[in-house]
Amino acid sequence: MRKLVGTQIAALCVCVAACGGGSSRSTTAAGTGSSTSSSSTTGSTTPASSTSSTSTSSGTSTSSSTGTSSSTSTVAADGSATPTASTAANTVPISVSSVSGSIVNRPTVSVTICTPGTHAATNCSTIDNVILDTGSSGLRLFASAIPSATLSTLTSQTQSSTGDAIAECASFGSGYTWGTVRSADIKLSSEIAQNVPVNILTDPSLAESAPSDCQVSTALSTVSALGANGILGVGVAAQDCGAICASSAVDAAYYACDSSTCSATTQALTLQIGNPVQYFPTDNNGLIVEMAQVADSGASTGSGTLVFGIDTQTNNALSGTGATVFTTDAYGDVGSTYNGTFTANNAYFDTGSNGFFFEDASIARNSQSWFAPSSTLHLSVAISGANASTATIGFNIANANTLFATGNYAFNDLGGAEFSGFALGAPFFYGRHVYFGITGTTSSGGTGPYVSYVSN
Repeated sequence: MRKLVGTQIAALCVCVAACGGGSSRSTTAAGTGSSTSSSSTTGSTTPASSTSSTSTSSGTSTSSSTGTSSSTSTVAADGSATPTASTAANTVPISVSSVSGSIVNRPTVSVTICTPGTHAATNCSTIDNVILDTGSSGLRLFASAIPSATLSTLTSQTQSSTGDAIAECASFGSGYTWGTVRSADIKLSSEIAQNVPVNILTDPSLAESAPSDCQVSTALSTVSALGANGILGVGVAAQDCGAICASSAVDAAYYACDSSTCSATTQALTLQIGNPVQYFPTDNNGLIVEMAQVADSGASTGSGTLVFGIDTQTNNALSGTGATVFTTDAYGDVGSTYNGTFTANNAYFDTGSNGFFFEDASIARNSQSWFAPSSTLHLSVAISGANASTATIGFNIANANTLFATGNYAFNDLGGAEFSGFALGAPFFYGRHVYFGITGTTSSGGTGPYVSYVSN
């Protein structure tokens, strides 16, 4: 899911169909989404015809040129990297299960929040079923999911000149969220972030409804509407809006609300909702998403580990892995070449997207825009970073109807139609370690923002 500003829309679909654009879909209802990218096509060739086979696996190779992509009957190996144990102080377990109802491939974690400025030691509550999202930045929790003993101690942000409450609208592919901005201490395993701005959704202390320029598509105003208690955004961006909101009052972003009206307002960088990892005293330069591989027919559950820091501990090394590093734009996007067409800054690595999402009119799809080929397709996409690093990623697309009929919730070969981007969603993460370098931080991968990964 991608959290964006103004006319940019974050990709998060909480319904049960193919929404695209870095979205989370379930298995019955339709939705739409869009990506963060401002993409432009620089060239094209005749699309390759799809080649079918019954084996499903995927792999990666690096390249020194932009490259092309095609369908092939050659089967590459599935990613085989195994997650590190989630018992270390800088790790949190990740789970994929039926907890989100009919939404498949949804990784979730647990987050502890406490009274701000107490080193996460006072009035703490652990909130389960929080979506792990590498396509947005910041912690968003429903007020209804937070016990009152904790919620009442989270300091509300107010505008210094007027005392008006600060609220935020966050737009996603299938709807929008609305709530106050408060401060909290956040604890993830033994990592503690103090005095972090967080977004409290459907906060009863906020009487005003979301402004009209915020109300796009469905209001994600309840736990059941989102299918989770909140969203933990750990993408490469340090803040969810950045410099534009610090200097200008942007529609569908931050608002100052008096007793009857909310008006768009500027928001200083230090007060914006942001990636909590950057607030850790150590292990604060990025994170790694490590997911165990699943069978090609899927699995009833998925598991993995969220590791904090890059090159700061023995369990988070990037140096020496041989991984290719892809410098991204501010949103975490890289270029892609699919079926001979190169598009700048339209591909992204997003745990909040529950499938591979891209456009290919030659692939059959069901009524909800999930891909449903007669037999599994072996495809590839070439990606390119701003630093000219390139790689060709092999992946597979199976028949979604067949996959859903298994009753499983974790799939490595699920995909659907997306008209404006190329989402390397949750299926890509199985069997890989995927690194996210936060903007402005450094490691052996260079200075963020960047993404990297290993497959074995």
